[in-house]
Order: sequence, then structure tokens, then C-alpha cells
Amino acid sequence: MKRRPVWLLPALVIPLVALGACGSSDHSVAAPPTATSRPTNRSTASIRTTTAPTVPPSTVAPLPAYASLVAVGVGPEVAVYDRPALSAAKRTFPNPWSVDPSRPAAVEDQVFLVEDRRANGWVRVLLPVRPNGSTGWVRAANVAIHPVTYSVKVELHSRQITVFDHGAVLYRGAVAIGKPTTPTPTGRYYVRVLIQAPNPHTVYGPYAYGLSSHSNALSSFDGGDAEIGLHGNDDASVLGDNVTHGCLRMDNAEITKLAALLPLGTPVDIAA
Repeated sequence: MKRRPVWLLPALVIPLVALGACGSSDHSVAAPPTATSRPTNRSTASIRTTTAPTVPPSTVAPLPAYASLVAVGVGPEVAVYDRPALSAAKRTFPNPWSVDPSRPAAVEDQVFLVEDRRANGWVRVLLPVRPNGSTGWVRAANVAIHPVTYSVKVELHSRQITVFDHGAVLYRGAVAIGKPTTPTPTGRYYVRVLIQAPNPHTVYGPYAYGLSSHSNALSSFDGGDAEIGLHGNDDASVLGDNVTHGCLRMDNAEITKLAALLPLGTPVDIAA
């Protein structure tokens, strides 16, 4: 397998406490962050666009079907608007953001999956907030745009994960999914952070990807916001079962390989 894009940095290494909806009936520890993250390179130039009073149809040439675009914050914060050209932002995201408040060095660049680009300098992005699927508009001048050729698809009915690169299957295997009472939410999400576990022999395995998704069944989990994660395991016999609080568990050897490949912002589609 080829190596990850050169504009990615190594994963964060912190205790796994930030992923809020991971764990199982046998493990009450919250899933997230002991982090190993791969920020994008802030020096990459942002899109150059012109300003217009109204929002024209997108004029950006379409990407290949297998590719996506990722927007990375380039300033101290990223303002998000309900619509282009509004004077007031509906919310702002600090950049970088704190993956683990108890560890000041555990920070990561704000990364968003691009949904649309406009020729007047605006970009619509998927947001890592509730409700799942929320989107907003950011100024192109405030983000750097990178193409991503990787993608992940999870099929809950077959309890299977497939990883693609340039549309070709890179890996396919079994995953453990959420229990009936805490199901894994379906929808389109993206990789927000990569965390390397200090102890690879816990329920999280050696690595955990924090996704932009949140549990629809839990409003909080072990002090966190019940974020959904994709991580390793400490019991391979559960792969293919529905045993978690919503997170996805996969093979340890395979997630270790993916940790060297998948960039932040990689789209993750979870289907029923």
C-alpha cells in the first residue's frame, strides 16, 4: 500500500477519553481520545475566488467520482455561516481545537469535508456537530483545500467495512457495530482526528479515528459528547457482532495499516 499524503502529520498520542460513544457492555470507558492525529499542512494555498452579491451555481470542475475535497482551517478560528454573504456567523470553530483539554499539547487542525464550492469565494462544508449531517458555509480565504482519494464505507446490515483508494478496494473486513439500544448512526461523516493509544491492549486497540458523527441514542457518554469512533479492539471475537455503544471496531492489524494512510477529512459513509 502507498503511504499517506505528505501533507499529513503523525497521529496524536494521548489517553483515549475523547471519543464519547465507544465501549461495550464489557467496557464502560469512553472511546475517544488518546490521540495520534494527522493535521493537514496549513501552508497549502487556499482557493482564490471572486466576490459576488448572490450565490451563483457551482462553477468548479467536477472531481472524479472517487475523490473528495477537504477544507482545513488556516487562521485562529473558522467562522461558519448559514448562507454565503451573511454578515454574522452562526458559530465559530477554534483552530486548532483541543482534542483533550487536560493535555494542552493535544490539539488538531479544524478539518471539514467539502460539500460544495462556489465561484464567489464560499465553501459549504459538513460540520462535526449535532445534529448529524449539519452543514454550513465558510469563506474560501479561511481554509486550505486538499483532495482526498481515500474513502470508507460501512454497511451495518453485513457488519462490514470497505476502504477504497482511487475507487479500488484497499481493505474489506468485519466490524463490530452498535447494540440495538445504542445503534451506530447512519449517514455521511468524515475522519476528524487520529489517536494512538498509549496502551494498545484496551478496547480501543492500537488506534482510534474520531469521526464527525455523534450517537443519536446517547446525549453524552463517560463525560464526552458521545462522538462516534472507528477503532481497534481487545477481543477479535466480537468483530461482526453488535456489541458497542455506537462506535465501530475493526481488526487491529488493519487499522494500524490505515493509520499510515488515511488523511484527516477522509469521508466515511455508514449505510444501514
